[in-house]
Amino acid sequence: MDSSVTASLPKQEAVTLANQLGGDVLTKLKAVKQDLTAKEQAAEEERQAKLAFERKQREKNKSFEELLNEYGDKRSKF
Repeated sequence: MDSSVTASLPKQEAVTLANQLGGDVLTKLKAVKQDLTAKEQAAEEERQAKLAFERKQREKNKSFEELLNEYGDKRSKF
């Protein structure tokens, strides 16, 4: 559609994509968008949990030498 034609139409007569699709289709599209957003969020949370688990496993499996190099000799009172 030409922008000059759209600009000349009054606000009430301007055709929008929502009007062309109809309420039912628009509702379905919004539901699909929410579903995809929820799936993406769940995947990101799962990825973060996996990274935290792997980090914990690496820390747990460190050798004495790696721990000594990382934390050093701090000479605590204990």
